[in-house]
Amino acid sequence: MRLFAAVLPPPEALDELGRAARELGTLPGADALRWTEREAWHLTLAFLGEVDEPVLAELHARLARAARRTDPFTLRLHGGGRFDGRALWTSVAGGLDALRLLADRADAAARRSGIPMERHRRHVPHLTLARSRTPVDLRPYVAGLGAFEGSPWPVTELTLVRSFLPGGGVPGEGPRHEPVGRWALGPAG
Repeated sequence: MRLFAAVLPPPEALDELGRAARELGTLPGADALRWTEREAWHLTLAFLGEVDEPVLAELHARLARAARRTDPFTLRLHGGGRFDGRALWTSVAGGLDALRLLADRADAAARRSGIPMERHRRHVPHLTLARSRTPVDLRPYVAGLGAFEGSPWPVTELTLVRSFLPGGGVPGEGPRHEPVGRWALGPAG
């Protein structure tokens, strides 16, 4: 199964972001972007790729340990950015050191479970809002997110998510995500 470790923002944070994203959808050329569905909004900590079922028990145990070793922290969504001309995202502020530590621990948990991970790259915290198959000038969208400041929210759990790639041939259809494991942060978790 195709898996990734993530932090899932609470509904209130997604509501705030949803209002900002709706405004972006009115900008010229917005219909050329593939906008991600609210149900798919998340902060990826580590992309694990295809994972064989026999590895899951050890992966779950190691992710539980990573969560227990990480104290809860606070984040907020704010502003915007882009990767080349292909991905538009909102940024994250607050407990970035704790978020990066949790990302490193999720990556290490996967490696120690025997999952081959890509070469480690510095974690860039973001939540993807839209993508394009061909390069697009995303500067107006980034500027439109410039004033966006979400409310702070507590990060209290690490989530393992299964991703189902679209297969129905529906234009614009994105992946569907389903949590398959959740672990509370902190020693009480």
